[in-house]
Amino acid sequence: MTTRIEIDHRQGAARHPEKAHRPDNPIQRKPAWIRVKAPTHPVYVETRNLLREKKLVTVCEEAACPNIGECWSQRHATMMIMGDTCTRACAFCNVATGVPGPLDADEPRRVAEAVATLGLRHVVITSVDRDDLDDGGAAHFAAVIRAIRAAAPGTTIEILTPDFLRKGDRAIATVVEAKPDVFNHNLETVPRLYPTIRPGARYFVSLRLLGRVKEMDPTIFTKSGLMVGLGEAREELIQVMDDLRAAEVDFLTLGQYLQPTVKHAAVDRFVAPEEFADFAALARGKGFLMVASSPLTRSSYHADADFAALRAARAAKLAAGA
Repeated sequence: MTTRIEIDHRQGAARHPEKAHRPDNPIQRKPAWIRVKAPTHPVYVETRNLLREKKLVTVCEEAACPNIGECWSQRHATMMIMGDTCTRACAFCNVATGVPGPLDADEPRRVAEAVATLGLRHVVITSVDRDDLDDGGAAHFAAVIRAIRAAAPGTTIEILTPDFLRKGDRAIATVVEAKPDVFNHNLETVPRLYPTIRPGARYFVSLRLLGRVKEMDPTIFTKSGLMVGLGEAREELIQVMDDLRAAEVDFLTLGQYLQPTVKHAAVDRFVAPEEFADFAALARGKGFLMVASSPLTRSSYHADADFAALRAARAAKLAAGA
């Protein structure tokens, strides 16, 4: 028997003041293939307690991820740096919006200690948008990467960054020079839906970011993710795939959009697993080294195993071309 879990712990106007005036969008009942079990594993509790001890924020909790029980039971937690308050107000996102506090200079050390204690082979580090900072938080990302390299040299590092809108190439270069193994930035949806779903972002800015990373350091894997079920057309998804391949993006994730609260964008439809398999076949045919496509796929879901497969796919491609 499955149980629908409620992860959000700060519902309401206090968490999403910019959405308080919007009409309610009733939350649809999820189909059987999207429901998950409530977390009960003892390692889940151990992971949660360590994160509390280190005073760390995770996107697993803040974004109400449905996979938190599975991931934390394997000690796979995605750290969210630079606070728990975002300067953007995306219609799909459960992270709180408002005026963030100052950066915590000790955070890189605590993140690195948590990674070492958890014994992670691969870690994903993401953040809120910090439009208030001159570099968008690029230097802080770099500091976290360097701290993890020092504390856990065997751990591979994947970052999921903001778009660094209006911060210039120097911000991108600051992160690239810190040498993450994977540089992820999610396009989230098709360009037509940006004004309503991702109003603070610009599609071609995000696309250019991914292209610039590859230009600056071709050895870094690049990755991006899309949500489906927001009203996009199949043809639009195919065009985004083509845009990402033109930017030489290596890895694509596709997952079902799930509505966090009644004040967020409504689910247009629940996409069946068979259609996700079709999307995956299309994406592989376009040349992505790695594709993860399922209703519950999220950027950091199974990221450790996916990274191993990604690295093997590049090695096989290079060997075939030799």
